[in-house]
Amino acid sequence: MAAAAQHEKSQPRPQPLKLILQEEQQMLHHDIHPLGQKHGVHHQHSRKPSRLTSTVAEANPGPTNTAVHAESHMPRAMLAPRQAQAVSNNVNEQSYQSWILQGFSDPPSPSPSTVARSTTTSLCPDNNGTVFRSSSGITYQTVCGINYDDTIQPFLLVGSFEACIQKCDAYNYDAHRVKCIAILFIPSRLQGKDNCYLKSSIARSSVGIGHAVEGAIRHSVAQSAHLPVSRTSTSLLSSLSTASSTTSQSSASRDSTSVQLLPSASSTISPPGITYGTGNSVAVPKIGGSKLHGASQNQPTRQYIQYERAQGFSLGKSLLRVGVNGDLSTGYDISPQTGVLEVNIYTQNTLAPLRNVPRISRDGGRGGYLNGQHIFMFCDTGSYSSTNSDQNGDFLDFVSSSVAVDVGMNALAGNPIYLQDGIGVWSDNVGRQRGFSPLTQGEQAYNLAMQGQGQRYAVWIESSLIPLDAETGIVYAPIIYDEVDLVTRAANFTYTGSTLLTITAGGRGGPVARRAVRKLFDQDEPEWGVAGGLRSWGPSGVGGNDGKVYLFGGVSDGMLMARVTPEEVANRDAYEYWTGSSWSTVMPGASSKAFWIEGPIMDIDVYYSPRHQTFIAVYLTIYADSTFYYRYLRAERPIIPCYAPGGDKNSDQVENLLKYDWSEEQVLYKAKPGLGGAFIYAGGIHTEYFGSNDVINGGTRLLLSWTAPTGQNPGSADSEYQIVTAEVNIT
Repeated sequence: MAAAAQHEKSQPRPQPLKLILQEEQQMLHHDIHPLGQKHGVHHQHSRKPSRLTSTVAEANPGPTNTAVHAESHMPRAMLAPRQAQAVSNNVNEQSYQSWILQGFSDPPSPSPSTVARSTTTSLCPDNNGTVFRSSSGITYQTVCGINYDDTIQPFLLVGSFEACIQKCDAYNYDAHRVKCIAILFIPSRLQGKDNCYLKSSIARSSVGIGHAVEGAIRHSVAQSAHLPVSRTSTSLLSSLSTASSTTSQSSASRDSTSVQLLPSASSTISPPGITYGTGNSVAVPKIGGSKLHGASQNQPTRQYIQYERAQGFSLGKSLLRVGVNGDLSTGYDISPQTGVLEVNIYTQNTLAPLRNVPRISRDGGRGGYLNGQHIFMFCDTGSYSSTNSDQNGDFLDFVSSSVAVDVGMNALAGNPIYLQDGIGVWSDNVGRQRGFSPLTQGEQAYNLAMQGQGQRYAVWIESSLIPLDAETGIVYAPIIYDEVDLVTRAANFTYTGSTLLTITAGGRGGPVARRAVRKLFDQDEPEWGVAGGLRSWGPSGVGGNDGKVYLFGGVSDGMLMARVTPEEVANRDAYEYWTGSSWSTVMPGASSKAFWIEGPIMDIDVYYSPRHQTFIAVYLTIYADSTFYYRYLRAERPIIPCYAPGGDKNSDQVENLLKYDWSEEQVLYKAKPGLGGAFIYAGGIHTEYFGSNDVINGGTRLLLSWTAPTGQNPGSADSEYQIVTAEVNIT
């Protein structure tokens, strides 16, 4: 389809990312070709590497697919800046004082999804039309026996009507805006797979759906819809509390007080607040305890998007040779066989049930928070037929990356997380995957032709998500050439350069990755961005379009630093590089010692801690000791972001990483080796998980995740790898 082309950096200067995204929006109506529809095709995709030594090339058996994954809108509208007026708060917590940015508080932790209400007491029909207030201060009105069609995915399993309302409040809190306006709770499904449904609209409804339905609508919405109010009753709380009291004590302690009745009132939501420490010096972080959650569980969606298949794309024999050929990455369009499909107006009528809900075996695993979802991005991923304790699943397919989102927020209660693959990840009705990071047609065709011989290209995700604005994140993903010796099973991974993925989330199809540029950095250059980076927000605040994007350059013995403006992330000519004393447009070589942090670092995340008013680095080392370490930046004075009260509007807080030294290395968390006794890897942090009590917002709670090899068959119940999480308390 396309001949080999020159490398991207020798091509004309790329357009700014903002213009690229605008053009994608204009082509939105021509990017998917579902069954029975005649729409044009548009290509955009990307991918990444893993530590699996499988010889199976990234391929989906069966006919190839013409439909490109649907491009979702990527608006760059920012959130309201988090710079509300400071409120005095003289709390003295072991010499810690704070002031709080105004905003509504994090909703209380919902009950664990495994706890069920054991009573038959029903809210409906006696309390239909009752007005009450949730524990977050949001006013709701009950509705009985009505189903509203527009459901926010995924469906949830909770222990009570009150817990379902908490999920709605938490969803809006995470989204920084009101997206969930109603809930439906079905008590009869307490022992099922889901019973709580968050609703984004009440425009379409049906009555008598065959279940006893307990519902609630935000009262301001109910008033606009002219729904009748029956009463404001003080009996609802006591009846629900009585019902909840028959459950486990952990459930009752939360649910019995989660609904407060009051007279009718309207309510609003503002962005969550950030609590900053005060004082004349940086607060020294201390480890206050930890809790292991255990291995995550997969809950795949049970639908897929049917789409037309196209004739396969093939390469000439001269290109099917062993060894790296960079033109396969730079000289071809994005393959329409790869990348997540979006559920939109063109595809929503083509949804069909999966015939097999697959068992997923994933390797690697980093993530981030984007548009109200906690995302987990993986490297090599295998799909297997349904698995039980007596029989391993049959192999279905293998892709070099996948993506899932956290459902249920179970880590809030100290339990293992549940990960869900979106509707758009499936290639067919038996659970083969399309992969998360798109491949070029050259890479994909090579993989298909060479499968079984031990050679393939992969685009791995080895770092945490870097937020670009309020609704878009980016990842600098390495393009890997993997060659496996079929006799010894030894794998040789060759770094061939890196690409830039732009990522959006929030849709039913699942998070979507686009390959903004086929290759951004070269094989013979430092591995820019592969270890991750950091967003420095400008004066407009968190989610704004100003500020800088900083990325780390991994070399021997330390990390280099580069930076660029948000709109120029896809333009390699726009990057600046730290020389050790100043910024330069000349890229340093891999032998540079202009480190911002030194050490044998393997995986690293850096975050700004408002509580300590400094930066904290969390990382694993190359020594395979299954240990997370941390250091804090020993700044001469507290670091205050430019968007916070008291901050210098002309300052860039991330530049402090280049001015001050780091503390000595200390142990943050010692993880247990995997079931097979092997060391852990792909360790990272997931900020924003604990709301206002998360370290990123001035709290003390931090979520960690890592990959633990099991030594088991990948088709077994334990899988070949486990994604494990734990919580650490940093005071």
